[in-house]
Amino acid sequence: MSGERSSDTDRTSPRAPGSKGSPRTERRWPMAAAVIASAVLTLLLPDDLRLGPRWALPLAEGLLLVVLISGDPGRISRRSTVLRAVAIALVVVLVGSAIWSTLQLIDDLIHGGHETNSADALLLAGGSVWVTTVLAFSLLYFELDSGGPAARTHHMPPTPALAFPQHLSPELQAAHWRPHYIDYLYLGFTNSTALSPTDVMPLAPWAKSVMTLQSVLSLMILGLVVARAVNVLA
Repeated sequence: MSGERSSDTDRTSPRAPGSKGSPRTERRWPMAAAVIASAVLTLLLPDDLRLGPRWALPLAEGLLLVVLISGDPGRISRRSTVLRAVAIALVVVLVGSAIWSTLQLIDDLIHGGHETNSADALLLAGGSVWVTTVLAFSLLYFELDSGGPAARTHHMPPTPALAFPQHLSPELQAAHWRPHYIDYLYLGFTNSTALSPTDVMPLAPWAKSVMTLQSVLSLMILGLVVARAVNVLA
């Protein structure tokens, strides 16, 4: 995604000493693949679990993604307030959609819905909502931590919002190390399965709040969906 404040023409990509490439910069395609996967899962959801018409959210996500790719393709290094705003808007759409789908699924489980009477349909819908939640929150961590990927390329704060093992253990810290999207995807996955921090520690209040929200949503999905599916099969 984008970074934060600077001119829209700033496309510098600092390189590690002695390196031939730009190992600090983040490739665009992993986050783009996550957005596309989330859009596809949204299309596959039952109508009552989706916010708006079937095409609305995937179209909005696709347009925002195209703007990001057009403004900073290849590797993410351009610090721009416009791209930063677009990236935040994309994250808001993704997370808002995931929360809406989760709440609608819980409502269907409590009050009855057409997909709740079939174990196969329920597990498919619940699994899709759960994966969408993991992708959405991983992109939220990716965009908000230390000002976003472009900002991390140029400068890492002395105290990041999310402390990875490389930050906490000096013997593991590689020179010029930066977290990339796969690190945030792993964080989103482990937080949704363990329902608590594993190897990444939230330091900032916003990080603690977001990880708590994700754990609560995951607990509701996994607990209620599995319980209902077992009840239907029984």
